[in-house]
Amino acid sequence: MTKYKLLALDMDGTLLNEQSEISSENAEWIKRAMDAGVTVSFSTGRGFVSALPYAEQLNLDTPMITVNGGEIWTKPHVLYKRTELSSYYVQRLYELAKTYPEVWYWAYTTEAIYNKERWIDESASYDSYHWLKFGYYTEDRSALEMILAEAQSWGALEISNSSPNNIELNPQGVSKASALRDLCEWMGIEMSQVVAAGDSLNDIAAIREAGLGVAMGNAQDAVKQAADVVTLTNDEHGVAEIIKRYVLQTE
Repeated sequence: MTKYKLLALDMDGTLLNEQSEISSENAEWIKRAMDAGVTVSFSTGRGFVSALPYAEQLNLDTPMITVNGGEIWTKPHVLYKRTELSSYYVQRLYELAKTYPEVWYWAYTTEAIYNKERWIDESASYDSYHWLKFGYYTEDRSALEMILAEAQSWGALEISNSSPNNIELNPQGVSKASALRDLCEWMGIEMSQVVAAGDSLNDIAAIREAGLGVAMGNAQDAVKQAADVVTLTNDEHGVAEIIKRYVLQTE
């Protein structure tokens, strides 16, 4: 009997390979974990709509953490908690983005995703939208660092990334770790009974707080340093390895 009750999996760079697919090996071992009584949950920066098809592919009727903890679902389509991002800061983040013409930006609302090519109508009120997360992407390191420094100076946002070339912003205090704490309370388990796996800065807090924090072999260096263990890469079926070695301890 495993001591772990919940396996919280990041998606991109963790569960999904570089073709954004779930390998048959990962799918097989996720089913074995569930058959052994382990709850398998996505813990992703993705929004609900883009995470859902993968949950359906795996026949998961289990909790989901989406938009970096901004939404917690007790099972697909059943919302437990949502924390919105202030429209005031979304507007400031948008104005900041416009000062860097080469930078891509996007934002999640509860209804849609807006981005550089399709932003809200200029005459629309930001208050009329239910915002969840804002993001920037650029391969220009200096631009990324200047945006990061400006956003940090406001002292009002949870700042992370899901790749070395982006910045993701949530309401302060909202993270995958905060969502996992809420989920554990709902499930009646302890954080010590959680295995959290990921590859990027938006996974670090959860990896540090979980009973077992696992960094993927392809993870950013800071994530590897924060983790208890480092597993194989996302292209080497690292999730299957986590379940085999640490969750079910079959080897």
